[in-house]
Formats: sequence, C-alpha cells, structure tokens
Amino acid sequence: MLSRRLLLLRSAGSLTGRSFCTGRPSKQDRTPDMAEGNPLLHVSNVRNRLRQIVGASSNWRDHQQAMSERVSLSSMLAKSQKDLPAKTMKDSYLEVHLPLGSEPQLREKYLTFHNTVRFGRLLEDLDSLAVLISYSHTYNSTLKKSPLSIVTALVDKIDMRQHVIYPDCDIKFSGRVTWVGKTSIEAKMHMSQYREGAYAPVLDATFVMVARDPENKRAAFVNPLQPDGLEEEKLFQEGEANKLRRVELSTASLLKVAPTDEERKIVHSLFLNTLDTNTVSFRGRVLPPNSVWMEDAKLKGLEICHPQERNIFNRIFGGFLMRKAYELGWANACSYGGCRPSLVAVDDILFQKPVDIGSLLLLSSQVCYTQGKYIQVRVHSEVFDPLTNQHNTTNVFHFTFVSDCDVPNIIPKTYGESMLFLDGKRHFNQTVQG
Repeated sequence: MLSRRLLLLRSAGSLTGRSFCTGRPSKQDRTPDMAEGNPLLHVSNVRNRLRQIVGASSNWRDHQQAMSERVSLSSMLAKSQKDLPAKTMKDSYLEVHLPLGSEPQLREKYLTFHNTVRFGRLLEDLDSLAVLISYSHTYNSTLKKSPLSIVTALVDKIDMRQHVIYPDCDIKFSGRVTWVGKTSIEAKMHMSQYREGAYAPVLDATFVMVARDPENKRAAFVNPLQPDGLEEEKLFQEGEANKLRRVELSTASLLKVAPTDEERKIVHSLFLNTLDTNTVSFRGRVLPPNSVWMEDAKLKGLEICHPQERNIFNRIFGGFLMRKAYELGWANACSYGGCRPSLVAVDDILFQKPVDIGSLLLLSSQVCYTQGKYIQVRVHSEVFDPLTNQHNTTNVFHFTFVSDCDVPNIIPKTYGESMLFLDGKRHFNQTVQG
C-alpha cells in the first residue's frame, strides 16, 4: 500500500511539473542591475542589500560584533513620527528577479523531487523582500546605517492565483508599502512568472512589518505615507480596513470569548453524530463513515536552529520558520488526503516571539477542518528548553490546501479539538468563501 502511495505522488508530481514556457524574457528583464538605477533586483542580492542597510556581516563572528555596535545608533531614532518626512508608495517600490529559466544553476535550490518549485523557498524570498521594501520606505540618505530593526510581525494573507509554478520559467516579485501606522508597515507583494512571452500572475501577498530600535527591544517610528492619486488612496484605505479586521478577529478569538450560537450548534451536532446509539452514555463515541478523528491527523517535527539560518538581527530568519512550517503542513495534508495537495492560501501567520539561535524548535501540524476537497491545516511552533522543560509559543501558521478528490471529514472528540475545528472553519471561510 505504501509503495502505491509513493508511486501516486511521484506520478502526480511529474504531471504538475511539466513546463509550457515558451521564449525567454528580454535582456532588460533578464539581467537587471540595481547599480544602473533599475528597480529590478536579483533575488540573490536581497539579503546582501539588507546587510548593507543595517551594517550586518555575513560572517558569524563579525556579525555578532556588528550587532553590538548598532546600540550606538539609538540616538538617530526619531522622537516622533512628525519629525520624519512623508514618503510615497513609489519610494518603496521594488522588483526582484528570480531567473529560474535563464539561470539554470539557480534552479536546484528551488526544485522539488517531483520537478516543481519549492513553495517554502518562495516564502523565504517574500519575507526578505517585505523587509527590504520596508527599509526602502524608511530610507534616509544622510545615514550610513539604518537605526531601525524592521521585522515581520504578521503574514496577513497570501492568495494563490495559479496553482502550478514552473521550475524552468523566470519569476518576478514586485511590491511596495501600501499603509503605515506609527511603528508598523503593510507591504503588498505580487509574484508573476514568465510564460508565453509575458509575465502571468501567480500570487498576491500582504505582510505586516514592525519597526524596532537598534537593539530590537522597543517600538520605533516610521515615515508617514502620503498616497498619490485614487489608486494609492484606495490601497491605503484597504490597509486601514485590514487593520480594523485584524483587531476584530483578535477580539473574537476563541481563546478569549465563547463560540457564537451557530458555532455551538455545529459542535453539538458533531457530538451527536458520533454518539454510540447502542449505549446511553456521553463517553461512548463512534467514528462516522469516511471520517478521521482529529487526534489521528497530526504530524510533528523538530528543528535545531543553527547560525546558518539567522537573519540580519542575529535571530532565526522568519522565512526559514515559514518554510519549515509550510513543508510540515503540506506533508500532513498530503498524508491526510492521500495525494499531493495544492496550496490555496496562507492566512494569518502570527510571529509572537523571535526564535534565538541554538533553540530547539518544535513544530506541530494539525488538520483542523475539511470541506469537500479542501484541507485546513494549523501549524503551531514553540521553543523548547530541555534544561528547564519550558515551552514558549513563537508562531502560529494557517494553510489552506485543496486535493484532487474529496477528503475524509475531520471529527473533533474533545472540547479543545472542537475549538480548533471552529477556528479552522473561520480561517477557511475567510480565505475561500470570503
């Protein structure tokens, strides 16, 4: 049975990975150079640009020294947002080129065994680009180093517009700042792929970044944003609406308030459908046909956080955390549905605490909601200290996948699992039906 499953996965991967790319981008699309004033930047140079901006080093030992020297930059921070000049959306606009087609030597890093593109790698690129976009917004030509420590606070949403990403076609990322608060920044990004003589949209992403002081301890002010024209004003208002929506969702969290009347009825209906009719007992539970107990739909992993995966501030790179969480969530959805799923959306990835180098990172994925061919997966990450036996949550990830066929119904057994079920349903409705 296992061999048949592996053969099925390999066959599906071969079909999905077939390339229909025709032609190649023009020279100006294929070989950009930021030094020539072109906003298009090679993906391999994004992290290097970030190191230059904050004065970080690519060497581990030098990196630690460079970070300690950043403490002196605190005096360069603005005392108020009013002290900073307003920026436009054009000031932060960037394009980043990932030439999978025109530079085959780059392809191996992004290639899967099934000849498709590793989406986790793209998450890393999006995270780095969001940081660079934010630094472009706060750029001050009079300073050699930025005193700001800009980090990812939240991945608000990533919507897939194309499920197939070809491994031998060039990719282009573009993005800009579309909203700012006093210390936070919203960056919208788009990814497209070169096919049939033009770039076609693949995904849209919205990240929320926060600015901190040089020691990454306290909030720091960022430049205000001045929309220019109706289109930019609309984007700015969407950012305001996104902020209000996040506040409403946080207020209505099942970790804070009871489920709604409708949700309580759903939970009770699930309970009644699993009662053993042969016994008059609340404990007698029977799994309905074509269903799986939630406790049997888990997959866990462990990562030792080495210096190689650090970001420019000497913590573990957020993109690395997203990649590992996505790959674990995908594997769980694949195992649950019995075939290779496609990603529909990434929703509400919350970065609660930074992950220090040397940490033991525990990842736990849970299928928490299903509907038809859709699988909603929640991945919880926490840092574990083996000496004190303490666990601290660092991130929560939400992924929506779709399978080629209908999947079994996920059934909660405990009250805690029922809350996970309802939370998964909320994320699914917001992502797919909203």
